[in-house]
Amino acid sequence: MEPKFNLWIEHNGVVVLSEWRVKLLEAIDQTGSISRAAEKMKVTYHRAWEKLHEMEEGLGYKLINAQVGGAGGGGAELTEQGRDLMKRFRAFEQGLHDE
Repeated sequence: MEPKFNLWIEHNGVVVLSEWRVKLLEAIDQTGSISRAAEKMKVTYHRAWEKLHEMEEGLGYKLINAQVGGAGGGGAELTEQGRDLMKRFRAFEQGLHDE
């Protein structure tokens, strides 16, 4: 037998972090773009943006800095708080898997 679990973190009753949401942050960090991250995650841009907005609203601070597209295209990068939160989630999750 092998125990399984699905970890998520709520703040004031709002889901602010989960495996999927952290993967979205990681994809944004890797690609530098919400649209490319959404593509990588096989979801619509709207869905990715909606989840980011939910997370930021629930936490009360920004997780990404986004630049609006134009001739040169836009972009997105994690804030220091966003990067720290992503790393802390992964460290906590790893601690659950350690023997």
